[in-house]
Amino acid sequence: MQPSKIHSFIPAGKVRPLEGFSVDSMQDIRDLEKIGIALDSEDILNMYQAFRRMQSAGMALDADIVAPLSTPSIPVAIQFLQAWMPGFVQFMTWARKIDDLIGITTLGDWEDEEIVQGFSERTGFAQPYGDETNTPLGSWNTNYERRTIVRFESGMRIGRLGEKRAAKMNYSDVENRRMGATTSLEINRNYIGFYGYNDGTGRTYGYLNDPNLPAYENVATGAGSSTKWADKTTLEIIADLLTAFQSLRVQAQGNIDVKKTPLRLHVALSCIDYLSTPTELGYSANDWLQKNYPNVTLDSAPELDAANGSANVFYLFAPNYQGDSTDNGNTIDQLVPMKFMTLGVQQLTKGYEEAYSNACAGVLCKRPTLVYRGSGI
Repeated sequence: MQPSKIHSFIPAGKVRPLEGFSVDSMQDIRDLEKIGIALDSEDILNMYQAFRRMQSAGMALDADIVAPLSTPSIPVAIQFLQAWMPGFVQFMTWARKIDDLIGITTLGDWEDEEIVQGFSERTGFAQPYGDETNTPLGSWNTNYERRTIVRFESGMRIGRLGEKRAAKMNYSDVENRRMGATTSLEINRNYIGFYGYNDGTGRTYGYLNDPNLPAYENVATGAGSSTKWADKTTLEIIADLLTAFQSLRVQAQGNIDVKKTPLRLHVALSCIDYLSTPTELGYSANDWLQKNYPNVTLDSAPELDAANGSANVFYLFAPNYQGDSTDNGNTIDQLVPMKFMTLGVQQLTKGYEEAYSNACAGVLCKRPTLVYRGSGI
């Protein structure tokens, strides 16, 4: 069925009574149909009754209407009276935000079992010099953090009859089945990026539960006896942010400057708009943030809502610090060996089947001293 033309669109706030419009011709009637105004069956009935009254008055008109010989029925089948809007509306799923928040690090292979990151500590303690004393020796110590790779699969099967029938309604069966399969893989990867994957034995963690992350710090209670930003004034919200910047500076022990080093502030989706709550003078926490910390990138995610028990949370961290390390310098890595891979295609008697897979290892926090986590907002 071909999509029907949209005759007109009136935006919200622009709809108003029709005034000053006269009907002088059939073209005027057709113009009315473009905005959904047309003569209905009652108007036609009134015309017919007027015709009958004129006959009963003895006026010389055409012969009376001959009754039909067939059984009375619907004059026009409903399918000929349907107007089809163009296209299809796709249902929205939860926004997949993990890539926006921390990026994606691709390494390893689909068949690997683990991703391992080495950590090195240089040791040594200088002593006052003495001719007869032993020289204290410097050394080093290494540890290794492991993350388990998990693989998921999804696919599609196309039947000859189903594909042809879908084509009748201008719908691509193969394209939408393939998109459904690949989207499900991406949804899983995003979920693992936030929450990890617990099979009882593996070490696959997420942005919210990686064991290397620092503990949450509860924000202060406001004048309204609540810690929630919804109940706080703009100045109280600013105080919470200022505490976060001060804490991050102290944790980093001078390795970063919270006024200059690029930082990321991730706020619970249901709370981020409270940063725009103005004071009586029209000044908001967001204005304060942009003026005093222009080095901060602000973002949000629905997963940060009720992330700590039932409490909404926010993260403040430096996304990268290299120093003299030899890794990529990232504070938090999303580890993805394989974002998408085709497993194979099988030709069937009545169609064909495709299979796909991905592989991900969740998240690894490598520099917890550069992360501050606030809770209770």
